[in-house]
Amino acid sequence: MAVQMELKRIIITETSDQQFIFLKEVDGERLLPIVIGSAEALAIDHGLKGTSFPRPMTHQLLAKVIEQMGGKLERVIINDLQKHTFFARLVIRCNGHSVEVDSRPSDAIALGVAGGAPIYVAEHVLNEVCGEN
Repeated sequence: MAVQMELKRIIITETSDQQFIFLKEVDGERLLPIVIGSAEALAIDHGLKGTSFPRPMTHQLLAKVIEQMGGKLERVIINDLQKHTFFARLVIRCNGHSVEVDSRPSDAIALGVAGGAPIYVAEHVLNEVCGEN
């Protein structure tokens, strides 16, 4: 089972390579902090602010490729946590089929923000991070 989340906060610190994003449960109070790189944090931040660039950024490019191939990013799922590393999947609908693609959560969230796709987190991942069960 996966829980729908929303991007609640981005913390960008210029003095560190590690940035933080916080996902909050849509119908609850649980928070999921994720450490990401500076480039991904900036891509997410620019996507939220609708910043435009003369040429597409990587996540905008991938979103356009998916669209031009007749696909649509349906959702992002953070589906696993192994040795303090999160794993994610992009769920793309194309030609009537659902395709799942392995992704880093930061890239998946940046792409989701670019395409307006919802973000989900597997219940077992939330339970592990939030200390439940």
